[in-house]
Amino acid sequence: MERPVITQPSPALRGLKVIDLSRVRAGPTCARIFADFGADVIKVETPPGLDPNESMSGPRHGYDMLNLHRNKRSLTLNLKTADGRAVLTRLIETADVVIENFRPDVKERLGLDYDTLAAINPRVILVSVSGFGQTGPYRMRGGFDQIAQGMGGLMAVTGEPGRGPMRAGVAVADSSAGLYAALGVMIALHERVISGLGQWVQTSLLEAQIGMMDFQAARYLVDGVAPTQAGNDHPYSTPMGVYATADGHINIAAGGEGNWRKLCETMERTDLLDDPEFANEQGRFEARPRLKAELERTLKTRSSAQWLEALERAGVPAGPIYSLDEVFADPQVKHLGMRVRVNHHARGEVDIVRTPINLSRTPAAVVSASPDPGEHNADILTELGFDAEAIARLRANQAI
Repeated sequence: MERPVITQPSPALRGLKVIDLSRVRAGPTCARIFADFGADVIKVETPPGLDPNESMSGPRHGYDMLNLHRNKRSLTLNLKTADGRAVLTRLIETADVVIENFRPDVKERLGLDYDTLAAINPRVILVSVSGFGQTGPYRMRGGFDQIAQGMGGLMAVTGEPGRGPMRAGVAVADSSAGLYAALGVMIALHERVISGLGQWVQTSLLEAQIGMMDFQAARYLVDGVAPTQAGNDHPYSTPMGVYATADGHINIAAGGEGNWRKLCETMERTDLLDDPEFANEQGRFEARPRLKAELERTLKTRSSAQWLEALERAGVPAGPIYSLDEVFADPQVKHLGMRVRVNHHARGEVDIVRTPINLSRTPAAVVSASPDPGEHNADILTELGFDAEAIARLRANQAI
């Protein structure tokens, strides 16, 4: 049974106002979490045609925009005009959170630095997601996911040994920076209950990528070992990796003596238990190429499905290696409801990825598609106290 479809906004963050000034991926990923849990997320963007880099985020009705900007409202502001900046100031007066990923000098020039915002609204939480941090020698560099993957160590441990560095197939640095930023906001919101004051939450693609290196980074810092590429094998445990079968490949994660024994028994290869080279995990790690060859000699006698069924019965951790069409066809993924449907005026009904956070009473919900630029201008400006004449004047002055 799949998760029930939720059509009403989540009440979890009702009343929280988030101003999303960011673009591309990391900042919008942060804002999306709040939008999915019912916050009023206002995506502030430049009116179409004024920003030479507006295409960096991809086609407006493309899959990426649909997935990143659901549940948000759109307000177009030309921040190069005094009127546009005045509207933003009015927004900030009532905002709880402001998310931005401008270069530090741009932020200061636009008056979006923390000190300026705190003077307008002492309770506001400013979230800055940069490429390399708000201070230091690289503070002015533009940040891109693959550059952060390279500088943060991920590409040096990804890929087959001896075949050169390899990027991950997803935007690890961007997405993790957005998630760390959202976590920072939630901490700041909790602290604000005590102090009554906002604060400046900062993270960067480089910091997030290094944080995601986790045990690999700790291995270097604690033991002085700089990990290298291990391909599809686990960096230090075996048999744990990708193994060929009669019709494809599967993942096996049989680290530990108990799992090793069960694997050999399930494969009817108890002779391997008597091999002195495989007597313990360190020995198996050092003899990994020979062990893999022995295992695959047997694994290639049956299909992936047959082996997965047998390994599951025996309690040996293993799993298939899916393409994305197979991911969303899997019965467990269907049960989890990881695809949700939304109606978009230009694309019709489309499926996007559900937020993978589950709350028992106030779950996330996708209730509206990504907005067109300025789709909510009139509504938002009216809420801020602008009448029809004032809105018309802003439009005539090209402020919105």
